[in-house]
Amino acid sequence: MDIFSIGSGSSGNSICVGGDNSHILIDAGLSGKRIREGLNGKDLKPEELSGILITHEHADHVSGLGVMARRYGLPIYGTAGTIRAIRRNSSLGEIDDSLFHVVERDVDFTVGDLTVHPIHVSHDAADPVAYICTDGRKKIGVITDLGKYDDYTIGNLQDLSVIFLEANHDVNMLQVGPYPYPLKQRILSDSGHLSNETSGDLLGCILNDYVEHIFLGHLSAQNNYPELAYETVRQEVTLGENPYKASDFNITVARRNEPSERVEI
Repeated sequence: MDIFSIGSGSSGNSICVGGDNSHILIDAGLSGKRIREGLNGKDLKPEELSGILITHEHADHVSGLGVMARRYGLPIYGTAGTIRAIRRNSSLGEIDDSLFHVVERDVDFTVGDLTVHPIHVSHDAADPVAYICTDGRKKIGVITDLGKYDDYTIGNLQDLSVIFLEANHDVNMLQVGPYPYPLKQRILSDSGHLSNETSGDLLGCILNDYVEHIFLGHLSAQNNYPELAYETVRQEVTLGENPYKASDFNITVARRNEPSERVEI
């Protein structure tokens, strides 16, 4: 399997996950041009994709979906609530109904040679999910846009080989920053986004001896810095109640404006 980020941040998200014979996008929140160029840079073409998995309907996850669907005719997977919200979004333009495929949380489905397990996340969207992908040997989890985690979350994120985890904001930067008060409260709520500290806490609950790579993603442009997210998460892991130290793992930050490295497992 392999994974790379085409772009990840509060302004747009698109992650590519692949098996031996197929690749999928998780979200299409960048322009069609950026997605195409990001794929081309890894020797992939959009028309070679087996589908697009949508976590939820917010613009930073679907802004390029209409272009990708019309240009390449790619199947689109999402929960019923997410698909209804996408269909109501006139800014995406016309998307052929036949391209939509409804998935259910906690029910596996297959795309190409990958098996995908959607799990519910706590976020202020119609019916948001995160996705865990496996080729039968190893598992990749892409977990962003959750304001909190619980035993259900932790239970579903065991035995991952690659973890792509949200580290959205630094709480102090958010509190003193330029956002209006209601937006600050939304981000800090249980249906908002994970802070750097909370991301590190969750990571400490799901680490295992076989983790090969950890990406930190979905960083806020206004309320975080890559270096701050990296150091804070590492500190939380090392000082947390788990048997690991951050130095035991390869941790990198997925950038907003450039593709990440391609990690093969």
